[in-house]
Amino acid sequence: MSKNVEEIDQVVIKFAGDSGDGMQLTGTQFSNTAAFIGNDLATFPDFPAEIRAPQGTVAGVSGFKIQFGSNRIFSPGDEADILIVMNPAALLANIDWIRDRGTIIVDCDSFKIKDFEKAGYKTNPLEDGTLSGYNVIEAPITKLTKDSVADCDIENKFRSRSKNMFALGIVYWLFSRPLKITEDFLDAKFGKVPEIARANKQALKAGYNYALTVELLPSSYKVKAAILPKGKYRSIMGNEATAWGILAAAEKSGLKLFLGSYPITPASEILHELSKHKSFEVVTLQAEDEIASICSAIGASFAGSLALTTTSGPGLALKGEAIGLAMMTELPLVIINVQRGGPSTGLPTKTEQSDLLQAVYGRNGESPVIVIAASTPSNCFDFAYKAAKLAVEHMTPVILLSDGFIANGAEPWKIKSVAEMEDITPPFAKEGAENWSPYARDDDKLNRTWAVPGTKGLEHRIGGLEKQVVTGNISYDPNNHQEMVKLRAEKVARVANFIPQLEINGDDTADLLVVGWGGTYGGLHTATSAMLTEGKAIAHAHFNFINPLPKNTAEVFAKFKKIIVCELNNGQFVKILQSELPQFDYLQYNKIQGLPFSKGQLIKEFDRLLEA
Repeated sequence: MSKNVEEIDQVVIKFAGDSGDGMQLTGTQFSNTAAFIGNDLATFPDFPAEIRAPQGTVAGVSGFKIQFGSNRIFSPGDEADILIVMNPAALLANIDWIRDRGTIIVDCDSFKIKDFEKAGYKTNPLEDGTLSGYNVIEAPITKLTKDSVADCDIENKFRSRSKNMFALGIVYWLFSRPLKITEDFLDAKFGKVPEIARANKQALKAGYNYALTVELLPSSYKVKAAILPKGKYRSIMGNEATAWGILAAAEKSGLKLFLGSYPITPASEILHELSKHKSFEVVTLQAEDEIASICSAIGASFAGSLALTTTSGPGLALKGEAIGLAMMTELPLVIINVQRGGPSTGLPTKTEQSDLLQAVYGRNGESPVIVIAASTPSNCFDFAYKAAKLAVEHMTPVILLSDGFIANGAEPWKIKSVAEMEDITPPFAKEGAENWSPYARDDDKLNRTWAVPGTKGLEHRIGGLEKQVVTGNISYDPNNHQEMVKLRAEKVARVANFIPQLEINGDDTADLLVVGWGGTYGGLHTATSAMLTEGKAIAHAHFNFINPLPKNTAEVFAKFKKIIVCELNNGQFVKILQSELPQFDYLQYNKIQGLPFSKGQLIKEFDRLLEA
C-alpha cells in the first residue's frame, strides 16, 4: 500500500511498558539503528528500582526515551511526539510526557478491566476522554504477536514475549528504518536458541507489515542523517565509555589496569564491561564490600598498576577513609562515582547531582583531592581518560563524577585511536637514583615519584600516619604536619595549571550567564542555544573541572550582570562557588525529582530572569 512520507528534522519517541516487557532492549535497538543510519541522538532510559514490582502497576513501569534527528541533538527531549505503551500503567505514568496532538500507540489487548484496576484507573482511558486531543492507535499487539510466532517451536508462555519486537516493527515502519540491524542482533543474541531468534524476527516483521497496512497510520516519516564531523561512529552508553576511557589510559600509559569494585546501581556496568577485557591484562575484583574494593585498588596502585574503583553515592561514603589513605600516601587512584538520588538508598535508579559536596569535602581531616565531572555519555570516555592522566601524573586520587542519566544514556561517539590521545607519563622512580627520597617533589606539580615495591634502593615507609617532609618517615612534629597539609593542598591547587580554561557558549557581553556542571550539559546547552537563536542576551558556561576550578573562572564571571547556577540538587556547586569566589552574587535553579532538566522548564526560568 502506498502512503505519504513526510520529512522531519527531529523527533522524540518514548517506549513504555511493564518492567518485563523489554522496553530497554526495544529502545536500545532503535537507538543503534538510528546511529547506524547516521542520525544524531540522545537517550534516557528510565526504569524502576523495584526488582519485582507487581505486574501492571505504575511502580513497575519501565521506559526508554530517545530524541534523534538530522541536526545536532544534545538531550533526549521533553515531551514525546510518539508514545508507545504496552499497558494502562505505562499510559498513566507517561501521559504528562506526550505533546498535544501527539501519537499514542497502545496494546489494546492489555487494556482490560483488571489492567485498569492494577494501574489505578477507575474507567477505561481509551473511552472516557482521557486521550482526547491525541492521535490514538489501538493495536492488538499481544494477539498479533502470538499469531506471528504460531509456527515457532517455543512454549506457549513465551509466545507473547516478542511483543516488544512487534512494537519496534511498527516504529521502524513509521520512520523508514531497516530491520536488518535488529535481525542481526537477534541472531547473535539467541544464537544458541535459534527458534527464539526466529520468533523475535517474525514478530518484528509482523509489526512492520501491520504498520504498512493499517488505515490509522496515513504517513511515515523520514529523518535524514545528521551532518557530523567525518569519522567512524558507534552508539555508546556512558558507563561503557567510562570503562573504555580508563582502558585506553592504561594502554597509553603502559600500565596494567586493576579495578576493585563492589556492585551498586547505577555503576555496576563499568565492572561488567571491564571484566570482558582480560586480553588487555585487565584485572577485575568483585570485592565483598565497598571498603575492601577501594583498599584492594590502593594496594594495586602501590604495586604500580593504574588503579580504579567504582561506586555510587552510598559507596562513596563508605570509601571515605580509604580515599584519605590514598591521598595521604600520595598514590594515584581513580574513584568513579555514578551519582543517583539520595540520601541513603534514596532513588537508586534515578539521576541526581547530590554527591558533589561529599566528593569535594567528604573525608576526615584536610584531605583535598582532584574532582572532575563528565557531562555527556560519549565524553565519559574523555574524562575517564583525563582522570587517569591527572591521578598518575600528579600522584593523587581523582574522583570522577558521572550520574545515572549520562551513565545509562547513549549517543553517537566518534571512535578514537590511542595514538591521537594525550600522553600519560607515570613518574616512576628509577633503580639506582642518587639521593632518592620518597617525598621529594617535582617543582611544577609538587608530585612525588612512584616507587614500585621490590625495586632496589627504593625502600620507603608508607601508610596513613603523617609523613615527614622529604623522607616520608612517620612524624608527629606539629610544624611538619602543617607543612605537609599545605603541600598536599597546594599540589591539588596547581592542577589548575594543567586543565583547560572555562569556555562559554554565547556572547560574553550577555545579560545572563547560565552555569552548570556535569550531566546537566545537554539540557542547558539545548535551552540556551535555542534562546541564542532567538537573539536573547544569554550565555552558558559548563564546568567539568570542580576542584580545582579553571583559572579563568573569576574573569569569565565578571563579564555578566546575572549568574544563575543550575543543578540537580539543592544547591551544592553554588556553595562551592560562594566559598571560592564570594565576590559574585549567584542565583539558583534546582531540580530534585530524579529527572534531568527539560528544555521548556529552563527557557521559562531564563526568560523570567531576562525580563526582570
